[in-house]
Amino acid sequence: MGKATFRQCPEDFNVHEIVDFEPSGEGEHLLVHIHKRDQNTQWVCGLLAELANINRRDIGFCGLKDRFAIATQWFSLHLPGKDIDLSQLQHDDFKILSSGRHNKKLRRGDHVGNRFSIRLRDFDIDFEQLSQRLNSIQQQGVPNYFAEQRFGWDANNLVKAQQLIVDGRLKGNRQGTGMYLSAARSWLFNLLLDQYLLLGNNSVEDTGALWGRGRSATGESFHETERQVLEPWADWCHAMEHAGLKQQRRAFILKPSALTYQQVQEGQFELNFELPAGSYATAILREIAQLIRPEFKSL
Repeated sequence: MGKATFRQCPEDFNVHEIVDFEPSGEGEHLLVHIHKRDQNTQWVCGLLAELANINRRDIGFCGLKDRFAIATQWFSLHLPGKDIDLSQLQHDDFKILSSGRHNKKLRRGDHVGNRFSIRLRDFDIDFEQLSQRLNSIQQQGVPNYFAEQRFGWDANNLVKAQQLIVDGRLKGNRQGTGMYLSAARSWLFNLLLDQYLLLGNNSVEDTGALWGRGRSATGESFHETERQVLEPWADWCHAMEHAGLKQQRRAFILKPSALTYQQVQEGQFELNFELPAGSYATAILREIAQLIRPEFKSL
């Protein structure tokens, strides 16, 4: 597997939110479609709250988008009985593409997925070899791991999660610990996926547990393996249950859609594809090349 430079500049990583709704035209919420460059979602959320003079909790969005990127996504602002001039929301850190009234707040996961356009540089690979690899990915998919950004720099989110679990304070978003709760849950899924792959499985129909309350829906063939993998993490599982999380399922194997690719110039390739909500573009890219960030270690 060759190496490729990844994210040399924000323009090398474009991500655009895919939704299956439009503003309803009426309601207590104002939807704004935002274009941002090199800005993270939480920062824009805070700016919108400040500009609209409302509480940050009254801002909704479907998902977090990468900072070092070009990205578009929707936000909702709770403005009951209050009209606001869009000029009041103008800021140098983002651009409003469109807006409209809506009848409900946006929640995490309300989007269908994301569309990516990514440029890999300094990639020494034969075009035919890349074509074969991408065709294989289209047919068989790739492991649907949660990526490193979920766990924070040097996995600090997991370290913090462990501290909160020991102290009995891992409670979720209302207590300001939702990021660490999500990291812990994602880590357990990745452990299950590791074992799933070691057993030689590779079916797009199989799913793993995102732990929470309720009986596991894992199939009989993997149920005992799941129990063995999670047994050493019983404290973490109990913390998620007590935090009020309901058990959910996540596909073990991820398949991109609308995948296209082209050689832009010597050593530079552009890839375009769509992924369902909650999936990571790096899951696809890492099956193609060892990714080198100019300012970071390889991924």
